[in-house]
Amino acid sequence: MCGCFVLLLGAFAPRLALFLMALFNDEITQAFDGSWLVAFLGWLMLPYTTLVFVLVNWWQGDVEGFMWFFVVLAFLTDIASYFGSYARRTEIRTYPQSYYN
Repeated sequence: MCGCFVLLLGAFAPRLALFLMALFNDEITQAFDGSWLVAFLGWLMLPYTTLVFVLVNWWQGDVEGFMWFFVVLAFLTDIASYFGSYARRTEIRTYPQSYYN
């Protein structure tokens, strides 16, 4: 699978990009040494972190040195997406009260 396509798709839909990588290639298996449970939990809870870890492992071999910076940055993106939606919970408009009161 072309790396540029995976990056573009991963920016908008990381779970879909990971699913397609798992379907057509074995980079995820190689990145997690065959541990499907860790890969699945990463797909479920930390999709950006898992995608960046797999891509760095695919392009550079082992994740070491400065490459951990990108994995940590993706982790912070995952955490920010969870806390950003939590912080905006009061902005959601509710339905008006019943008209029959």
